[in-house]
Amino acid sequence: MKKALPLLENITVTGIAAEGKAIAKYNDLVIFVPFVVPGDVVDIQLTRKKHSYAEGQAVHFHSYSPQRATAFCKHYGVCGGCKWQILPYSEQIRYKQQQVTDNLTRIGKLSLPEITPILGSEKTQYYRNKLEYTFSNKRWMTWEEVKSQQQFDNMNALGFHIPNMFDKVLDIEECWLQADPSNRIRLSIKDFCLKHQYSFFDLRRQTGLMRNIIIRTSSTGEVMLIVVFFEDDREKIEALLRYITEKFPEITSLLYIINRKANDTITDQTVHVFAGRDHIWETMEGLRFKIGAKSFYQTNSEQAYRLYSIVREFAGLTGQELVYDLYTGTGTIANFVARQARQVIGIEYVPEAIEDAKTNAEVNRISNARFFAGDMKDLLNGDFIARYGRPDVIITDPPRAGMHDDVIATILAAEPQRIVYVSCNPATQARDLNLLSSKYTVRSVQPVDMFPHTHHVENVVLLN
Repeated sequence: MKKALPLLENITVTGIAAEGKAIAKYNDLVIFVPFVVPGDVVDIQLTRKKHSYAEGQAVHFHSYSPQRATAFCKHYGVCGGCKWQILPYSEQIRYKQQQVTDNLTRIGKLSLPEITPILGSEKTQYYRNKLEYTFSNKRWMTWEEVKSQQQFDNMNALGFHIPNMFDKVLDIEECWLQADPSNRIRLSIKDFCLKHQYSFFDLRRQTGLMRNIIIRTSSTGEVMLIVVFFEDDREKIEALLRYITEKFPEITSLLYIINRKANDTITDQTVHVFAGRDHIWETMEGLRFKIGAKSFYQTNSEQAYRLYSIVREFAGLTGQELVYDLYTGTGTIANFVARQARQVIGIEYVPEAIEDAKTNAEVNRISNARFFAGDMKDLLNGDFIARYGRPDVIITDPPRAGMHDDVIATILAAEPQRIVYVSCNPATQARDLNLLSSKYTVRSVQPVDMFPHTHHVENVVLLN
């Protein structure tokens, strides 16, 4: 029989760690604990123990830290999002600044200039323009519900996945991340589905009608709703979509997808228009950007403008430069900097995003931007550069995993005058910067908080 892990009593939380967890120490053992802040004194039930570290849960609070804030969300402590809402916002951004510094110095082993103070978000609630919710017929039960030993008739949920449990979904009553009509749309759809006995998805058995909804909003007031079904029950699908159309006339783009795959990704799925357009519009500095169901666009629109302004400033454009914008998405950065460049070339993996990028250039009467679809490590090579020109400036904004070694090798061979590296993961950014440091030096570092109440931070680095 496996030996039970111990309960550690009267332990003081001392710091903040990765992934939104906090750190406590017991003798020489480092313990990672969620949902606590530095200064809390707690009893910790260990849940996992290795030689040099352990993980645990706070099961009793002896005293609370003077820097602790009150959680504003009723789902706090169960939902995996907004883990830092018990930290005052000033402390959140202080820790994020430290996270950037630690990653660049410890992982990147880089000699750094003074890092500019992080740009905090003016909005710390309702700041997201996109949320995705999952249907499940096996909702996550809170500890209080489990202890009550009640039998619950309704186990259906529409909400967020519980971290590290793919088949468990927490039913969300109110989310503070996206402004209305987001909450009203989600709750109305759930009520309709329960009332008409629509089957919620069984993530293990891969059965059920209702799979996901995605809600996108824009600063122009437009709303996109994507309803993802698993089964192709035309009668039920049309009944639900008609109800949504009548209930929410503010939805300007009502789309649906039949996804029979084992995973939730929609990039390879056909998108059907039920009502309105197949896109919404976002605006930035007089530019208009078309956003489709599969388009990537920064989820904090207001901070995105500040982020892109920093990118443009770091690029130091005079109007004479050839700029490569790697991982261009829908061409937001490429089109944003095009008027200050001689030419911009954007590269992106998703073909639909590239089509949106081309449309965005046409809509904004930008004639000096070209866009190419393909896997970055295959498309961006010596032949591509020989054909389209050696870049003076490279802007790169890769996914969380960072850049492939082949991409870095091509950048080093191209020898642009400046590189502007945008990242949502300072750890992989630091790794890539270390490889680039064979020819380049970090000149400026600007962290930007795109995601208040989470441990995530965006970072922009200039190299030359």
